[in-house]
Amino acid sequence: MQILDSIKRNKKGIVLILFSSIAVCIGQLFWKLSYIQGDIYILLGFVFYIIGALAMILSYRYGKVSVLQPLLSFNYVLSVIIGFIVLNESLTSTKILGVFLIMLGIFFIAGGDKE
Repeated sequence: MQILDSIKRNKKGIVLILFSSIAVCIGQLFWKLSYIQGDIYILLGFVFYIIGALAMILSYRYGKVSVLQPLLSFNYVLSVIIGFIVLNESLTSTKILGVFLIMLGIFFIAGGDKE
């Protein structure tokens, strides 16, 4: 199956780029919380953001850009989830549909790599 082969070929890069997305989203969450919690959260946000950027750069050694770059769209999915769980933001049916479509697109793009 082409999708599984693509994921297998780019496995390390995919794991690193998803880690990058998580780190960047956590960094952005800390920036948001710094408004309430204070300046230390700004610094923590930068630390996570830098870790995410380094993981993204490293990921390109282990996978194709055409597969990995679109996976950064996972940030949007994480942002909606973090906003709902941590910040008590609303989760509408439109947002759920958007998250589903983004994840579907990520799946197809990550699996679209031909050797």
